[in-house]
Amino acid sequence: MSFDSQAWLAEARALIGEAHVLSADRGDDLSAYTRDWRNKFEGPALAVLRPADTGEVQAIVRLAARTGVALVPQGGNTGMCGGSVPTAGGRQAVLQLGRLNRILELDPENNTATVEAGCILQALQEQAAAAGRLFPLSLGAEGSCQIGGNIATNAGGVQVLRYGNMRDLVLGLEVVLPDGERLDLLRGLRKDNTGYDLKQLFIGAEGTLGIITAATVKLFPAPGAEAVAFAGVSSIAQAVQLLGAMRGRLGERFTAFEVISGAAVDLVRHYFPDTPPLLEGACPWYVLMEASDGGSDEALHEAMQTALMACLEDGCLQDVVLAGNLAQGQALWMLRENITHAQQMDGGNIKHDISLPISRIPAFVEQMLPRLQQAFPGVRPIVYGHLGDGNLHFNVSAPRGVAPAAWQRETDAVNTLLHDVVVAMRGSISAEHGIGQLKRHELALYKTPAELDVMRRIKQALDPQGVMNPGKVL
Repeated sequence: MSFDSQAWLAEARALIGEAHVLSADRGDDLSAYTRDWRNKFEGPALAVLRPADTGEVQAIVRLAARTGVALVPQGGNTGMCGGSVPTAGGRQAVLQLGRLNRILELDPENNTATVEAGCILQALQEQAAAAGRLFPLSLGAEGSCQIGGNIATNAGGVQVLRYGNMRDLVLGLEVVLPDGERLDLLRGLRKDNTGYDLKQLFIGAEGTLGIITAATVKLFPAPGAEAVAFAGVSSIAQAVQLLGAMRGRLGERFTAFEVISGAAVDLVRHYFPDTPPLLEGACPWYVLMEASDGGSDEALHEAMQTALMACLEDGCLQDVVLAGNLAQGQALWMLRENITHAQQMDGGNIKHDISLPISRIPAFVEQMLPRLQQAFPGVRPIVYGHLGDGNLHFNVSAPRGVAPAAWQRETDAVNTLLHDVVVAMRGSISAEHGIGQLKRHELALYKTPAELDVMRRIKQALDPQGVMNPGKVL
C-alpha cells in the first residue's frame, strides 16, 4: 500500500491539534528543526510534531509504529553530534518536546524534582534555587537545552567533578516505548534494588530506544558560598598535580576544575579583546577552579586561599588570582565560556570530546601535540575541558591560510590520529556529547564486537521496527 502523506498529516493533526503539526506543504519553515545548530547535519522531515503531554506522545508513537514513519525526538536542538535532526534517508518526522515543559513537583525534603522532558534546564535551576536547592547540571546551552535532551545524551558540564554526569542525577524516568506503551519509572528513590535498573537503558541512548517524557532528578542544598580562582601552570602534568593537591585540601567542597591551554586563552583574547588581564605573565596552561559549601563566603575564601598558597609553595602552580567577589568570579567563567564562541568566529576546527583516566592525560597531550604538528604542519590545537573528571575538548583549528572547507576534509585523518591513541589508552571518543550521526561510523570501529552485539540486541528487542531515531548511535 502506498503511503499517503496528506492522510498521515491529517491524522496527526487530529491527534495533537492543527497548530502543532508543522509541514512544508503548508508553507511552514522547518529549518530550525531539521538542521542542527552547528550546520553540519540536515535532513528532510515529513512534519514537526509538537505534542502537549505524554498521552499525545503515546498517540503519535502509535501512529508512527502503525504507518512505518520514524520519529526523531528533539529538545532544544543544541546537541553537538547531529542526534536530534533527521537523516537523509527514509520517512521521518521530528517529535519536538518543547511543550512538555512543566515542573510537576519540587520536593525539598526529598531533594528531588519531577519535570517534563521539555523543561528548559535553566528553568529547573531557577525553580530549585527559589526553594533553596541546587540542580547542579551546568553547561553553555542551559538557557535553551531541555532536560529530556540532557538525559538522552547523558550531558556533563562543569560540575561533574562533584555531582557527576546527568546519569548520576536521574532517579526515575517516564518513557514512551516504540509501541506506544508508557513505562512509568518516576520514583524519587535513592535505593531501589528490585531487579534491572531499566531507566539506565534510556539515559545516553539518544532517543533510539524510546521517548523520554518526564524525569525525577536529584537536588542538593544550595551552596551559601562560592570561591573561584584562576591559576597558571607550566604543564598539563602540573595541572594534574594541582588537582590532586586541591582536592586533598578542600575535599567535597571542590566543585569544578577546568584546564585551558595558553593557545585557547590567546584565541579568546583575540576575538574578545575586552577580556581582562588575569595574571602578570603568560603561561602555557591555565586552570579555572571553583569551590562551594554551605558556610560563609569569608570562611570559604580563606580556605581556598590557604590551599592555593600551600600549592604555590609546593610548586603545584606558577601564579594565581582568587576572585574577590561574584562579578570577578563570573568574569573568570566568561573566559572559559568564550572559548567555544571564539572558535566559531575563527573558522574551521575539528572538534573532539574525549575522556581518559586523569593520570594518563599528560602523556596523551605530550604525545599528541607533536604528532599533530608532524602530520599537519601549522595546525593549531585548542585544548580545554573538565580535567577534574578526565574530559578534554581537544579541538584542532586549521593552519593559518587553510580554508575551513578544505580543513574539514581532513576530519577523518585527524580523528583517526587522535582516537586511535585515546582508545589505546583505554579512553572514550565521546565523553559528554554523545554519538548521534557524527560519530556513528567511529563507534563501529572502536567498540568491541561483543559490545556492539549487545547494543544491537537491545535495540532489536525494544524497537524491532526501527522507528526510534534511525541512523543514530548504531
